[in-house]
Amino acid sequence: MIKKIFIYIALLLPWFFSSIFVHDTSFYQKIAKPFFAPSPIVFPIVWTIIYMMIAFSEWLIVNEYSIKDISKSYKVKLFINYLFNQSFTLVFFTLKSTFLGFVSSIGTFISSLYLYEESTNLNKKSSKYLNLYILWNLFATVLSLAIFILNS
Repeated sequence: MIKKIFIYIALLLPWFFSSIFVHDTSFYQKIAKPFFAPSPIVFPIVWTIIYMMIAFSEWLIVNEYSIKDISKSYKVKLFINYLFNQSFTLVFFTLKSTFLGFVSSIGTFISSLYLYEESTNLNKKSSKYLNLYILWNLFATVLSLAIFILNS
């Protein structure tokens, strides 16, 4: 049981990597936002829940297969999704680029769809834990597009 908890935590922690870097959250306060933009407090709450669900999805797959038996395509799509996901904080808050934030959002959304497909192929139950992630990515992409347009 302890080993399974440790594995889950090991899968969860990397998702918070970009949040440890100092970034200017006041940038979000200063830019023009659409009427449907949530309060800044919503983002860490939602992302924490989503990261926990992504890690659980991964955990279900890791528990069913040994690491070497997990398909290379799943690993590649997970890695690409991870990179896009983590890039948003860097490009939006550190570089203060609404355009690159939008590009990062699109990449995260599209790669999350591919990740969902790969997860479904390995473990249908695990893919269900990615539903909120996909919906939030769709919302974040629309929000990022609106922010880019309003601030261009």
